[in-house]
Amino acid sequence: MRKAINKIIFVMNSIAAFALLLSYLLPYVSPKMFPLLSVLSLAVPVLIVVNVLFLLYWIVLLSKRSMLSLIVLALGISHVSSLYKLRGKSMDTGETGISIMSYNVHSFNRFNWIDSKTIPQDISNLIKIQNPDIFCVQEFYNNPDIDFKQYPYKYDYFNHNSKELALVIFSKYPFMKKGSLNFEKTANNVIFADIVMPRDTVRVYNIHLQSHRISSKTNDLAKEDSQKLLKRIQVSFKQQQQQSEQLISHMRSSPYKNIVMGDFNNTAYSYVYDKIKSENLQDTFKKEGKGFGKTFKFELFPARIDFILVPKEFEVLSFKSFDLEFSDHYPIYSKVKIP
Repeated sequence: MRKAINKIIFVMNSIAAFALLLSYLLPYVSPKMFPLLSVLSLAVPVLIVVNVLFLLYWIVLLSKRSMLSLIVLALGISHVSSLYKLRGKSMDTGETGISIMSYNVHSFNRFNWIDSKTIPQDISNLIKIQNPDIFCVQEFYNNPDIDFKQYPYKYDYFNHNSKELALVIFSKYPFMKKGSLNFEKTANNVIFADIVMPRDTVRVYNIHLQSHRISSKTNDLAKEDSQKLLKRIQVSFKQQQQQSEQLISHMRSSPYKNIVMGDFNNTAYSYVYDKIKSENLQDTFKKEGKGFGKTFKFELFPARIDFILVPKEFEVLSFKSFDLEFSDHYPIYSKVKIP
């Protein structure tokens, strides 16, 4: 009886291992060509955890079948490190550097998604305490209770498709050129500002790529029509690719080194993340992050869809994701040294 059960478990293990192996191809597969395969990127964290559990199961039984998941996980060690990091620097090291922060504030709880009346004040206090030199905000809403007066420089852009929500770059350092990429037929967008820092001028991109409009709650997901949901996600993946291509083209024309941060609405296993990161950028979480580094409140697994990417020449001193439920996203913070 036990042999029969283990055979069934190994078949399930083989399916999970193959799916994870297939996911390693995702950064190289265009969503425009294979949108259905791109959807798999959203499930990679689950596949990693499932394969780890299968690995532990076979190890306990002292079975050679443990080699299957072990080999697949080893082949995708970069995927595993994108999900969880054992060591990193989340505290200020005391070294001189530039602190940068990104936060999708979900319009400061405008429609009371969270049972709290003090969200704008809570976020304002958080920013005052962390005091980043550059602060990028997504889904900004003009709330009278917010207070970011510590920033003498501000660039906000209300997309023509969203008159109330904006992308904003706050800075302690002056701007030179600034502008917007103006994505068509969507409320999502990318803005940029050339910021004169003490050592150099850098271009900072605040990005908010196309949303999949997926509920973070398991019960709500279960109620959705699976075919309509799948079709919607495939369409948004294609839009994300088009938006990322527009962003990359703009980055390549930049006279300065680029910092890219914000809400990618996609994971570190995706085509768009890989293509943007390939522009001589490094993921600050992968350098100095610790734990899961979750950035989005998703019931199924710890989702990391917000990123701070800096030039490879920069030294990453620290990274932190704050476990604070003031939004459906969690704020992320990093300190870097410009050479």
